[in-house]
Amino acid sequence: MSEQAVRDNLVKWGKSLFERGLTAGSSGNMSARLDDGFLFTPTNSCLGFLDADRLSKLDASGKHVSGDAPTKELPLHFGFYDQRPAACAVVHLHSTYATALSCLSDVDPADAIPPITPYVVMRVGQVPVVPYTRPGSEAVKPLIDALAARHPAVLLQNHGPVVAAASLDAAVFAIEELEEAAKLAVILRGMSVRHLEAGAIAELNQHFKLK
Repeated sequence: MSEQAVRDNLVKWGKSLFERGLTAGSSGNMSARLDDGFLFTPTNSCLGFLDADRLSKLDASGKHVSGDAPTKELPLHFGFYDQRPAACAVVHLHSTYATALSCLSDVDPADAIPPITPYVVMRVGQVPVVPYTRPGSEAVKPLIDALAARHPAVLLQNHGPVVAAASLDAAVFAIEELEEAAKLAVILRGMSVRHLEAGAIAELNQHFKLK
């Protein structure tokens, strides 16, 4: 995919996510890996009104080379890129239900999204909770480094979801599935829920290997 096509795809998906209420105001950020570096959504930008020509371009070392100043969440994104060589996109949102789960004190920190449907297993797998850090803090990088090789998705404590994938389309689809699974988890709290059995999860993991 050409750089211009990647730019246009970031704009397309940003508008779609914003218009469907999956991230509000200037919250959330996205990035994509290029042959010669990375594209990031700019700092304080609204995903619904991105300009393809003003996206932040960074070189392969992470140095800003063109476009508006990049999101402050660079350490978060580079934690995934450094640990997942096949990852070509990272999406971070403040979607309502996934963020709600990230604020609950009794979720499993090793896997905040219970295996209620096959699709959450197929798209995001186990979703650990990353301890709280200030948004944009470099302190998040070692926390992501410790998890990203084994987990393509995490919940930032009291903050929201992050997903890495082999393409921007796949990252968006995965974070949407994570949000839907989080919604189900919140709606079903306190009820007697039938989770997928271990054998079913193993079969899904065998047939739908996450990248």
